[in-house]
Amino acid sequence: MKDTTRTVNRIAQPVKALANRFAFMALILAAVALIVLGRVDVATIDNVRSQVTDAMVPILNALSRPKITLSRWIDQGQALLKVRAQNIALIKDRERLMQWEAAARKLEAENRILRDLLNFQPEPAISFVSSRVVADAGGAFVHSMIMNAGTNAGVAKGQAVVTGDGLLGRVANVGRRSGRILLITDLNSRVPIVIESSRVRAIMAGNNTNRPRLIHLPTDAVIARGDRVVTSGHAGAFPPGLPIGIVASVSDMGIEILPFVTHDRVEFVRVLNFGLHGIIEDLSQASGVNGHN
Repeated sequence: MKDTTRTVNRIAQPVKALANRFAFMALILAAVALIVLGRVDVATIDNVRSQVTDAMVPILNALSRPKITLSRWIDQGQALLKVRAQNIALIKDRERLMQWEAAARKLEAENRILRDLLNFQPEPAISFVSSRVVADAGGAFVHSMIMNAGTNAGVAKGQAVVTGDGLLGRVANVGRRSGRILLITDLNSRVPIVIESSRVRAIMAGNNTNRPRLIHLPTDAVIARGDRVVTSGHAGAFPPGLPIGIVASVSDMGIEILPFVTHDRVEFVRVLNFGLHGIIEDLSQASGVNGHN
């Protein structure tokens, strides 16, 4: 039995080697033949290629499903990790906000007690009118806008005009259905301001550029670039605390302010009524007295 197995192995090994050699040569010849046939008969090769592709598509589809499933699992895992990180961040934010809420409630209670002790008179209620800017009446010498709200809507001369970014100007003239807004950059604009951090007070004067300047500063005023500028509320022209802009530059030429509001992009405005009259009413009364005289 062993002799027979050895004899078969001796005969099979040369046959296998010969078959492998001829199979390799056959594959080379088949590849050459396919290349030549592809040059000669393109339509036939394309047809065969299409049939082979159609036959392989189900197999490739079946093989690709585990990969797609694995990729989907990986994406879901990454999404879960991201959600977990966001959840941790939200928990920390909630704890921080709760601490701030507790501090705010404490300050609110203390503020209420102090107001009662000082018999503090609260500021008048704020009312406002929203309006659309219908024309830009500005030019080289005038910076103003026209809005489609007037006395019929409760708008009055001297009221502050703001956007979501900050102070835009004040109502200079008003009709029944329209009003003209004098911008804070106009040459005739004067706004009492205060530097929010140092509480230095001054007047912001328009100069028909996008960088109004500060005038009437205290001699010992210390102002730095980037300081935030808000209305001071002096003279009753504007209510206190309206954001205006930041200090853009400090030099020997003066202190320039970069307003928060870019007037060439303004579409809607809000006219504020704080119940203030101040110098606006005083000037109107003075002009009326002079007219009678």
